Amino acid sequence: MKCRHCQTELHDTFIDLGFSPPSNAYLRAEDLQRPETYYPLKVMVCRQCWLVQTEDYTHYDQLFATDYAYFSSTSSTWLKHASGYVDMIAARLNLDAKSLVVELAANDGYLLQYVQQKGIPCLGVEPTKSTADAAREKGIPIVEEFFGVALGQRLRQSHGAADLIAANNVLAHVPDINDFVGGMAALLAPQGTVTVECPHLLNLIGQSQFDTIYHEHFSYLSLVAVERVMRAQGLRVYDVEELPTHGGSLRIYACHLDAALATAPAVPAMLARERAFGLESIDAYAGFQRKAEEIKAGLLEFLLAQKRAGKKVLAYGAAAKGNTLLNYSGVHPDLLPLVADAAPSKQDKYMPGSHIPIVSPARLLQEKPDVVLILPWNIKDEVAQQLAEIRGWGGRFAIAVPQLQVW
Repeated sequence: MKCRHCQTELHDTFIDLGFSPPSNAYLRAEDLQRPETYYPLKVMVCRQCWLVQTEDYTHYDQLFATDYAYFSSTSSTWLKHASGYVDMIAARLNLDAKSLVVELAANDGYLLQYVQQKGIPCLGVEPTKSTADAAREKGIPIVEEFFGVALGQRLRQSHGAADLIAANNVLAHVPDINDFVGGMAALLAPQGTVTVECPHLLNLIGQSQFDTIYHEHFSYLSLVAVERVMRAQGLRVYDVEELPTHGGSLRIYACHLDAALATAPAVPAMLARERAFGLESIDAYAGFQRKAEEIKAGLLEFLLAQKRAGKKVLAYGAAAKGNTLLNYSGVHPDLLPLVADAAPSKQDKYMPGSHIPIVSPARLLQEKPDVVLILPWNIKDEVAQQLAEIRGWGGRFAIAVPQLQVW
């Protein structure tokens, strides 16, 4: 395989998680009688540009189907994050009724609804029909296509140049990263800003977050790699900040190379920090496989001990990261009978690979579990608050990543 950005031959494996189905390919009852498609889940490191990336096995339209089940608005934490971002960026860029905001991967309108409330013209790009329809119901204009240079050029002609392009948690999801970033450059106004949010590779390695690896994530991003990709497409990173979301993310600000925006000291500082960590040395990527194996062993030992003790362990959050963890660990309904999720789009379906039934949070509480294993550990505090009544019968919460924790 060749690097998605620089075409260098890839030889170094970051982690091999075996075989699993796409993490958002939730099953209906009738699907349980049919064969299920599994793909290898292996991540490579490019020694030339240091882009960390999955091996190519499946096409993106198989991963982001019309009934894609991830709706951003399900999480109150994420809505609060989106609202705060819109307040901040509208003030920082002086956005008003004459501006244009375009969000790439607008999902169900979770973010653009706040842009609309400020009277700022906006447009969403969202290729999955289920979420695009949900955004349209909020009155948000949506273009239902995958984004790249061709669409960026077309939108500039039809809607004008964008003063802000927001791309939250999408850059990692695109198979052709050069075409996607090139599309942003084509659509962006001369003095406009792109903001990209992405989980930070530094945290993924430092905190053993291997469960954030799944087929829909084609790339695992550092500022070192993103800065190279953007510069190759005529964009300049001019600021960066760290966010607590998704276990630690970066918000990267970019503009055209010749835009009149000064580069903030945070950019060279973060690049220096990543290089000091070793992200431009293959040694930094060694040992990650062993950490994942230790987490897997710890989870299985815990679930087996609870089962032997006659304790009922149920899970919360039918999230993609949960599917990676459960499939890699080989967990099935005998050890984890149910997973609850607040998203109606996932309820009454089954987790891919493990075939664990997905139920409502109310059903989980009816079962009176002794332990609730929170699979999306990045929102563990929100979940523990929502399910606080389990304390009434002595119930406890647990997470498995970055290490087993029970409280």
